[in-house]
Amino acid sequence: MKLCVVANSAWNLANFRLGFLKALIQRGWEVHVLVPDGPETRLMREAGCQVHDVFMDCKGTHPWHDGLLLLRLRRWYQRLQPDAVVHYTIKPVIYGSLAARMLGIPVLNAITGLGTAFLRDGWLQRLVRQLYKLALPASPSVMFENPDDLALFVKAGLLRPEQAVQVPGPGVDITHFAPCPLPDTGGDAPVFLLVARMLRDKGVVEYVQAAQLLRPHYPHARFVLLGFLGVENVSAIHQAQMDEWVAEGSVEYWGATSDVRPMIARADCIVLPSYREGMPRTLLEAAAMGRPLVATDVPGCREVVQDGVNGYLCQVKDAGALAGAMEKIITLSPSQRRALGDAGRHRVEERFAEGYVIDCYLRAISDMVR
Repeated sequence: MKLCVVANSAWNLANFRLGFLKALIQRGWEVHVLVPDGPETRLMREAGCQVHDVFMDCKGTHPWHDGLLLLRLRRWYQRLQPDAVVHYTIKPVIYGSLAARMLGIPVLNAITGLGTAFLRDGWLQRLVRQLYKLALPASPSVMFENPDDLALFVKAGLLRPEQAVQVPGPGVDITHFAPCPLPDTGGDAPVFLLVARMLRDKGVVEYVQAAQLLRPHYPHARFVLLGFLGVENVSAIHQAQMDEWVAEGSVEYWGATSDVRPMIARADCIVLPSYREGMPRTLLEAAAMGRPLVATDVPGCREVVQDGVNGYLCQVKDAGALAGAMEKIITLSPSQRRALGDAGRHRVEERFAEGYVIDCYLRAISDMVR
């Protein structure tokens, strides 16, 4: 059996879906990955996938370019003749579904986050919603990573209720992200770490403001950022802004890395003040390693963080509320922090293990190609 897996970046698949791709190969599937070329394609080839370079104007809004993507994917599907196709990210979901429908190929779509199409409102966002409504009927099952996104799509009439399937995010490899002791930083000198692409929509500005509020009272606490700067996104934080924050002593910037485990191991608490998430992999990985969490009470984040059990939730877009939640971590004893971390590890083992998520996808694909 032959399967195409399509996404807007090799980085996305290599970081979030490599375990799924390996599971397909182990079960005898011939897997063809269609993504723009990137350094991460090597990992997918090493896993046994055949990787094809497909240009996508991922952030562009030109209808001509999007029309070309539709035709480009249709040609690939005609050439490869897959038994089924799996789409991740907005443009593959929309234009890949339309292309597959033209050829009568079964489709499984995954809505892994809503992005600016639902965070903002305007003509472009309304257009994206209409395109979803046009594309999604081709998919017998549409996978969602949290109940809020699922309910939003159903309420908006973008798909039929019976199409919607909830899975607990991308899952996390609980062996790879193993528990490790909290650092011995002292009670009032914790290391807070935000791991994300440096976007305003990830709450980076509120995190810096919270650090500025806390620093006068807790001068030994450290507030760290980790993730790519200057990414192609309307809410991107750029180098000049980061340099300014670092120079004034508000935060530290640790750059970007392909392996976050050593950085998480150096932190006492992982913070994600995002405006909305599908299912935040950062929080899952940190919880698997036994780290207390602080996050905003928004879709995705609230699925991982149980307030007062494995961390604390706070109001979105509110630096004062975020500072208050982070201060709770500072005032905890080492044993209390460990208890939060242990509860987070247990929650991940129970609800978010990667193997369970992979099985959900394999069952959905099997049902399509019977």
